[in-house]
Amino acid sequence: MKLFTFRLTPGTDLKHELEAFAAREKLDAAFIITCVGSLTVAAIRFAGKSETNSVAGPLEITSLTGTFSVQGSHFHITVTDENGKAIGGHLKEGSIVRTTAELVVGTHDEVVYMREKDAVSGYMELKVENPRPGGY
Repeated sequence: MKLFTFRLTPGTDLKHELEAFAAREKLDAAFIITCVGSLTVAAIRFAGKSETNSVAGPLEITSLTGTFSVQGSHFHITVTDENGKAIGGHLKEGSIVRTTAELVVGTHDEVVYMREKDAVSGYMELKVENPRPGGY
């Protein structure tokens, strides 16, 4: 496992930067360990919906989780507003950093995270390739 720690600055797109990071570092299997920061706006797709919703800030990032690679990504985010109300779902492009986004990302060196269309869900779902002997 390798760890990366970095900060995204105001005005950057959170999802776009994570995917660009995977491309720059040629990551085959990465995951979010932690993220704290804030957004001016969050672009979120809620459960069971096809459209992306824009949630106006200021917002605190209270949780970000996900798996990603050069093959694709799947992130979930929870943010809170100035009254502490939480909202979350699938992170989409258009979630813009307000003051900071401090991230710790880990990689799994023995597998590759692929994405393939699942016949049941209809979405591009995780497929793990090259599992180490004896398990994942």
